[in-house]
Amino acid sequence: MTSAVVVGAGIGGLSAAISLACSGVSVTVVEASERAGGKADTVELEGVAVDTGPSVLTMPDVFDELFRAAGTSLAAEVTLTRPEPAFRYVYPDGVKLDVFHELEATVESVRATLGAEAARDFSAFLAYSEVIWTTASPEFVYGPSPTLGQLVMKGPRALAAMTKIDGLSRMLGAIERRVRSSHLRWLFARYATYNGSDPRVAPATLNCIAHVELGLGGFGIKGGMHELVRALVRAAERRGVTFRLGEPVREVVFAGKRIAGVRTDSGTLEADLVVANAEAAHLYRDLAPTLRGGPSDEPPSTSGWNAIVRSRASEARAAHTVLFPDDYLDEFRDMFDRKVAPRSPTVYLCDQARCHEVSGWSGDVPVFVMANAPALGRDDEERPEEWAALAREVLGRAQRSGLLQTDAKVLWQRTPADLARRFPRSRGSLYGAASNSSMAAFKRPSNRVREGLYLASGSAHPGGGLPLAALSGRAAARAALEDRRA
Repeated sequence: MTSAVVVGAGIGGLSAAISLACSGVSVTVVEASERAGGKADTVELEGVAVDTGPSVLTMPDVFDELFRAAGTSLAAEVTLTRPEPAFRYVYPDGVKLDVFHELEATVESVRATLGAEAARDFSAFLAYSEVIWTTASPEFVYGPSPTLGQLVMKGPRALAAMTKIDGLSRMLGAIERRVRSSHLRWLFARYATYNGSDPRVAPATLNCIAHVELGLGGFGIKGGMHELVRALVRAAERRGVTFRLGEPVREVVFAGKRIAGVRTDSGTLEADLVVANAEAAHLYRDLAPTLRGGPSDEPPSTSGWNAIVRSRASEARAAHTVLFPDDYLDEFRDMFDRKVAPRSPTVYLCDQARCHEVSGWSGDVPVFVMANAPALGRDDEERPEEWAALAREVLGRAQRSGLLQTDAKVLWQRTPADLARRFPRSRGSLYGAASNSSMAAFKRPSNRVREGLYLASGSAHPGGGLPLAALSGRAAARAALEDRRA
């Protein structure tokens, strides 16, 4: 029987492990942390388990397909929630725009809040966004790692279809040409942050993210997003996957040119193939430093400052609340041009009781608070004063806006430096390289590193975020199985 070691138990690693096990491969997952999940992590605070990672589930069909391959289903493993409203956008001029799960309800909310013209622009932009998604996703999301050569080989029809993805325009410019309301422009531009990019320079192809969330829907999970991680672990174990937690992998072992396994502090674990659920730079520079190639020099995606706050329940908060600053674009000038923490950041709050029906404390609920921040420089400097100033600004703005009480208790914080320490070679980046050029999709590291060695993570194809990380794991497993059959 073919044997495989998956290095890392993040979403990409769990997906790869399940996919391989369902094809008859003997799989062992080796994870440095004491628990699975990777960036989809959780922490217990004063007796309550709280998510510290992703807070919205998009593209649930990706996980349903994965579970069905393992003999179960997403619905059988977790309960999705649809809080209403889903998002509340709070603007500096006092406008509050609610977004709902049903697109028709959101259009009506836009009309009631911003007027008929804004509603027409909103609907037209979503139609444009859907065309991009429908055209781009087969090649750039669901398919294998794309190359320009492969695209040319598919002929004129494929090249003509690619013009529909608006890849030569910039995201913000495409928004401004189609949307007149400044409120909606900020809403749509914010989707660049879903993969840590800059809407001023990112390709307009990223405007498809609006369709993914607003058109296809964003969900919560009853009990918290970590329930999805637990369900994936259960599914993997039912298919015979073995987990070795709290055991860092030190290197990938070769026998000549052939993959032989991995080395941990406990010794060498032999395997016919290895899937690295890790930052691409960690694989190429630390685990297998003799490999040629590696990740491109694209700048890293953004990081984030996070906190968990114990706060009283409040009608001011929706499941997800976004508090915009006076000048939204200045946030990106700070992060990408000046390379400093935003002086006036956008504040994001996830009320985990409203979103995921998490049981909090008597009269209090856990609120996940986040602000975007730049990744660390190449020297991985700590910059504690900068993160402390960002924390004061974020919490102060949330309190002054009535989204958190002044006596709300901060139970947990995480800085970009903390993320960098937890995920080697990440520099605190949440999504690998930023998608800040029209060639970004072609520069993402491939899932096939070489025969016997594969990469499955948010820093590899097709990108970061829960569903894309799961697809990365599936793509890595598919490549491995193809190579074994060849």
